[in-house]
Amino acid sequence: MSPTLFINARVVDPARGLDEQGSVLVAEGRIVAAGASVRNQGAPGGAAVIDCKGAAILPGLVDSRVFIGEPGGEHRETIASASIAAAAGGVTSMVMMPDTDPVIDNVALVEFVQRTARDTARVRVYPAASITKGFHGAEMTEFGLLREAGAVGFTEGRHTISNALIMRRALSYARDFGVTIAHETQDRHLGGGVMNEGLYASWLGLSGIPREAEAIPLERDLLLARLTGGAYHAAKISTAMSAAAIARAKNDGANVTAGVAIHNLSLNENDVGEYRTFFRLAPPLRAEDDRLAMIEALRDGTIDLVSSSHDPQDVDTKRLPFADAAAGAIGLETLLAVTLRLYHNGDLPLLRIAEILSRNPAKVFGLSGGGLAPGMPADLIVADLDAPWIVREADILSRSKNSCFEGARLQGKVLQTMVAGRTVHRAMEGA
Repeated sequence: MSPTLFINARVVDPARGLDEQGSVLVAEGRIVAAGASVRNQGAPGGAAVIDCKGAAILPGLVDSRVFIGEPGGEHRETIASASIAAAAGGVTSMVMMPDTDPVIDNVALVEFVQRTARDTARVRVYPAASITKGFHGAEMTEFGLLREAGAVGFTEGRHTISNALIMRRALSYARDFGVTIAHETQDRHLGGGVMNEGLYASWLGLSGIPREAEAIPLERDLLLARLTGGAYHAAKISTAMSAAAIARAKNDGANVTAGVAIHNLSLNENDVGEYRTFFRLAPPLRAEDDRLAMIEALRDGTIDLVSSSHDPQDVDTKRLPFADAAAGAIGLETLLAVTLRLYHNGDLPLLRIAEILSRNPAKVFGLSGGGLAPGMPADLIVADLDAPWIVREADILSRSKNSCFEGARLQGKVLQTMVAGRTVHRAMEGA
């Protein structure tokens, strides 16, 4: 690959706290230089020069929670199709959940994901392995062997471990192997409903899920994280109550991080409307006060990252009565643009947006990327932050079309995506 010089760009690098007009030079799959200091240095011999015309260059997004059907559910999404959607959305690295058929709970399946990704994916795909065999919550998987094979984290995916002893052991092993436990928390007895518990659920005649269903197992996990010293990531919190618990744990010195799904950051329970099954999610869309609390928790650092929680479902699992429909929505292609709403309305600066979408998820899971410093992998995106576009089903690249944002008017379009110095998506004229 010949060197590439991006000029006339707004360079945003959360790793260095840098947001300035300048240029970015890429060669041999890595960042050579980025920032204002490059602006007046000419292009090296043979370099391709791309005029960004004021567009922003950010580190490629790192999506920490992506559900993919392969193996076992290829009709919903394959590793290849997810990677195409990811590249279009500016996601250059994604952590794949073990919710497949069979569950990713052994070395052979970790190696299958890596091999398939190497052969078919446009972006970097990192497998996460299950904490317990078959998601049964009883017998732990072989953390050491799975970690050595390439698992970047351990999680029960959509499931919650009810056994406190298993969770204690998992956190202890995670500490010993230098890996993170990522956990979604929902008490299965309290959380048997289908949407947020409240007046709106009563009006619709739907069973509700109280905030406490998320908070009670979360509080238990945080206590165990303090006890063991293991790295714990609250994968998808959705309530002010949970954010307060995370803040207390961090203040106590626990090795804890937290994430929020883009849907819980941008939508609330009223978006369910008249039983719109694309808005049946886990955790459910909460009250507006909780959504605003998620934004405040991102602003003050309580929440570390935002994920797409990309969860493709086909028509057979969504075209059902609301209570019977599967939970989940796709999100890879809209992750950046929806998060940029917080930038455009003044809630978060662009540097913080880059941090929560790129640098922090890379740090939590020990991945390369997340910055534009010299020597880092050339995983980057060029984005027109102001470009308007409408999410249309015909344009969705994912195999499944269950987007919460179909028909939404968004602002911020990915023009070019580069992974290891190679362009994997391009929408820029003349590039």
